[in-house]
Amino acid sequence: MKTNNIYSSIAFTAIIAAFSGTLQAQVDYNGDQPWSQRADSGPDAEVPGWYYNLGLTGIRAELVENEPKALLVKHVFKKSPANKEIKIDDLIIGVDGKKFKKPHLDGYGMEVFGAEGPVAELAEVLEACQAKSATGKLKLMVKRGKETMDVELDIGKEYGSYADTFPADCPKSGKILAELLDYISEQQDDNGSFGDPVNNAFAALAMLGTGEKKYLPPVKRNLRHLCDSIKSLDEETRKFGLMNWTYMATAIVLCEYYFITKEDWVLPELEKIRDILYQGQYLDMSQINPKVKESHPDDYPKGPKQAHGGWGHNPGFEGYGPIAMITAQGALTYALMHRCGIEIDSKRHNAAYDFLKRGTGANGYVGYGDSASGPDEWADMGRTGAAGIACFLAPAYSESYRSLARKHTDVIGKHPQSFPDTHASPPMGMGYEALGANLDPKNFRKLMDANRWWFTMAQCGDGTFYYQPNRDSSGYDSSARMTASSVVAFIYTIPKRNLVITGKVLPK
Repeated sequence: MKTNNIYSSIAFTAIIAAFSGTLQAQVDYNGDQPWSQRADSGPDAEVPGWYYNLGLTGIRAELVENEPKALLVKHVFKKSPANKEIKIDDLIIGVDGKKFKKPHLDGYGMEVFGAEGPVAELAEVLEACQAKSATGKLKLMVKRGKETMDVELDIGKEYGSYADTFPADCPKSGKILAELLDYISEQQDDNGSFGDPVNNAFAALAMLGTGEKKYLPPVKRNLRHLCDSIKSLDEETRKFGLMNWTYMATAIVLCEYYFITKEDWVLPELEKIRDILYQGQYLDMSQINPKVKESHPDDYPKGPKQAHGGWGHNPGFEGYGPIAMITAQGALTYALMHRCGIEIDSKRHNAAYDFLKRGTGANGYVGYGDSASGPDEWADMGRTGAAGIACFLAPAYSESYRSLARKHTDVIGKHPQSFPDTHASPPMGMGYEALGANLDPKNFRKLMDANRWWFTMAQCGDGTFYYQPNRDSSGYDSSARMTASSVVAFIYTIPKRNLVITGKVLPK
């Protein structure tokens, strides 16, 4: 695996750059995204576009406007069940002897989130055919030119089907998790890095989340590498960009590692990151980059309280300023540091929570910045989940935010459809949304059940998971399998409750 610099990771820059771009529909009929995007290396480099992975079949398919109840085959992997059985440009129009009932969804928004239609209908039968009581065979109804035929694929029953309680008490989830951890371990660089900040965070958290001591050394190597890369907020460092994401992700893993090991070397590193985050948190209009008036005039604060207490991509206020997703991670970082015994300025911490509170709608949904959406509006829930876990872990010196955390988790449980289609880095959003849902077992169950189709369809034949097409085209590249696999592995460890963010209670 190619070593990635902690600051200048191209993949991570591409992911987060989408925050400033235009909205990209999950299915876009008005352009060629996401279908034209390609991975330049890795297992997906042979695929001519960013298409839906159809689970263990080995098929990649496009959703097209003139065939809304079909899946257009665009690629078939060799040595897969579909190899030599399914051909490019075949239309999959049904499964198990029945045509697909509903058309697929088009666009991005409350009314079209989810996988209703061929994707969900295929996922249900694909999952069922792997059960112990089933045959392991998947019968696809295929239209090839003017001919319609049934094609049977031998999927096998190696994995079985998900238990109703998955990923808890689920043999299939356990097998998948073990395979993903092996894959993640193989991807670690010699210097300890797992890649960009998203991969570093979720790969390490997945390892720690297992509760197995054998994963402590690779996590320590990862953290040592990241800590050695930390620099102060001088101009030489700031030019790399996206510093806040990097440092917060590192600090969150450092805290969880400390809770487990109590190794003294961690505390000075946390203090170093705390001081950097102090400098980077936006609290005064004097921190505004003068260029903002020219580059983002509509986002220039109209008063000292607008965006107050938050973080943007980089220290201070640049571009469109602080946003909820990174501010929620900042509040969470302070909360975890506090539990490690690190002194945290309560005024700064409460300012971050106040930012999140201003951005929370009446229904608990967290908007993009610190302005709330309408009382019944919602969309991607990644930042809502991040705010939820941050509020739930708010320390005693803060105002009571438990009620706000309850609103966050409940709105996720009420609207779990947008889970795989979140803003900027969907896999990262999925990880945080799962954490927010986990604040209430009922909401976590609703989230997992509503998105069982995704876990079925994103699984690849080589044991990895795939970053499915979504509204933001950034992030689909050679590291896409690693990103999705790390997040899935982390989500599958959540019920184990071996981390403070997943429910571990620390001794008093």
